Amino acid sequence: MADIVVDALILDLLDWLATRDRSYEEVMEAWRTSCPKLPVWEEVNERGLLKIEDTDGCSIVRVNAAGRALLEGNRPRHGHGQSRSMK
Repeated sequence: MADIVVDALILDLLDWLATRDRSYEEVMEAWRTSCPKLPVWEEVNERGLLKIEDTDGCSIVRVNAAGRALLEGNRPRHGHGQSRSMK
């Protein structure tokens, strides 16, 4: 059950990041958790779904190609239909 929840939260995080670039601090404020059963940030990093780039002394978090592919495969386009489970 926890894997299903983490997978859904991973898609939520990627969706949130895909809307615009976010600072590392903003991402940590919104997504850091101390709950060992919901390691969303850790999982996204382990699965290689985002990139962190240093720009003008600030770390920017972006969805990479693998993260975009996962989103496209699991989230409906233009808000139609229901989301499918992660593959």
